[in-house]
Amino acid sequence: MLYRMEGIVIRSTDYGEGNKIITIFTPSHGKQGIVVRGARKPKSRYASLAQLFTLGDFSFYKTGQLGTLNSGEIVESFRGLREGLDAAAYAAYMVELCDRAVQDEDAGGYLYYQLKAAMTAIAEGKDPQILARIFEMKIVRAAGYAPVLDECVNCGRTEGPFRFSPAGGGALCRNCVYRDPTAIELEEPVWKLLRVFSAMDMRRLGNIAVKESSAQQLKTAMRRWFDHHLALNLKSRHFLDQWERGGDFFKPVT
Repeated sequence: MLYRMEGIVIRSTDYGEGNKIITIFTPSHGKQGIVVRGARKPKSRYASLAQLFTLGDFSFYKTGQLGTLNSGEIVESFRGLREGLDAAAYAAYMVELCDRAVQDEDAGGYLYYQLKAAMTAIAEGKDPQILARIFEMKIVRAAGYAPVLDECVNCGRTEGPFRFSPAGGGALCRNCVYRDPTAIELEEPVWKLLRVFSAMDMRRLGNIAVKESSAQQLKTAMRRWFDHHLALNLKSRHFLDQWERGGDFFKPVT
């Protein structure tokens, strides 16, 4: 059967002699695997279409697990995301989250448009670290692991202060914090940001300025949440953590 749909390339791997297998994230058919024949050859007309981050219009035949590209056109290449190390690191993290953290049945239109909006925002020069935190919220919600942020997950108390408990499922009030001694203390502005990020549609994203201490707390909270609920070993996250620290990983070998 011949299919035609818009999609973003979230994975691209070499296959056989001169071919690639890509995974596209679509608004209507979840994630689709497609063989792009000849994509690695110098004169291939579809080499650019098979690159990571490319937003394209794909036409492919599919009878089993994998489709075979029939034709396609680039809608937005997002070339800038591949050229800058900073942008590439965050964009790679986002697409790997879509690839690894979300099941096919959960990869719907809303999350697709959140990814598209996030990549556009990175390309426009908005703070990629904060964009990553917002997108992480979209991922955990799509995966069914969204934290409870507006009330104590144990007793339902709506008045803070709260602590953030990945093991407990979200906010724990001062009367219930004994249930998780490892719960994280967050500044009140960070709680507000988490609630905003959870509800925000990235297609309506404006400029968000976050001070460094809040950004670090946001990162810690989301890292702990992902480690507890999804436990994914992501290559992009390892690289991104090294990149954000700017440590020895990036020092030239002498």
